[in-house]
Amino acid sequence: MDQAGARLLLDALSAGRGIVCAVGAGGKKSTLYRLAEAHRTVGSTRVALTSTVMVASPPGSLFGDPLIGSGDALAEALARALAERPLVAFAEPSSKPGRLGGLAPEQVASLHARFDFTATLVKADGARMRLIKAPAEDEPVLPPGSATVLPVVSARAIGRPLDAVIAHRPERVSRVTGAAPGELLTPIHIARLLVSETGALHKAGDATVVPIINMVDHHPAMLAARAAARHALAMTRRFDRVVLAAMTAANPLIEVVAGRGDG
Repeated sequence: MDQAGARLLLDALSAGRGIVCAVGAGGKKSTLYRLAEAHRTVGSTRVALTSTVMVASPPGSLFGDPLIGSGDALAEALARALAERPLVAFAEPSSKPGRLGGLAPEQVASLHARFDFTATLVKADGARMRLIKAPAEDEPVLPPGSATVLPVVSARAIGRPLDAVIAHRPERVSRVTGAAPGELLTPIHIARLLVSETGALHKAGDATVVPIINMVDHHPAMLAARAAARHALAMTRRFDRVVLAAMTAANPLIEVVAGRGDG
C-alpha cells in the first residue's frame, strides 16, 4: 500500500485520529492491521493497537513484541517503547496460552489520552472466526469517547445458509436480519444487520460509524456487497457510506458506496 492508498483508506474509514473500534465478524483483526500499516505509511507518530476482549498476538513485523502488563507497569512499558518506535501493541496478561487479555475500556481511553496517541485501534468484540455476527447485550466493549466504530461483515456470508458454520450467535443474526435458520443470506439481510440498533449499531452512541463489507475478492461478491450497501444507505441516516474491502489484498480499498446520512 503506497502513501496515496494509505491516506485513502484512513479517510474512507474515518480512522485517522482518535479511538477507532472494529466490531462484528469477517475481518476485524485484518482491518486493524491494515489501518496500522496505513498509519505507518503516512508517518503517524504514535499509534496503538489493543483490545477490550481476549485476542491473538499481533504481527511483530508491525508492532514489535506486544507490551503485556497492568496498571502503572503497563504505562511505564508504553513510555519506554514509544521512545523507540511509533507503533505499539499492548494488552493485559492472559492465562490462556497464545492469547492476550483485553483491557478495561476505561483504561484504553485513559492510555489514549495520557500518551496522546494519534490513533488507538481497538478490537472490541469477538466472533470465533465466523463471517457474520449479531452482538450480545453486553457487546461490543467500546472505550468511552470512541471516535469511530467500524462494523465488519464478510461478503462471503451472502448466499450461504444462516447457521453456526458461518455465523456467531446465528439465533441473534436471525432476529436482527429476518433470515430464518438455514435460509440463504441475501444483500437485504446484510443491510438489516448494518442498520440495526441491536445489530451493527449496538452501543455505537454518537461515534462516527463506517460499515465495512470485507472479503470482496471477486466480481460477484462486489455486486452482492454493493447491493447490500445501497440497501443499507436507503434504510438509515446513521451513516453516509459503506466501504467495500478486501483487507488481505495488496490494495484493500475496493469501493466506497456513498449515500445521504448524518453519521
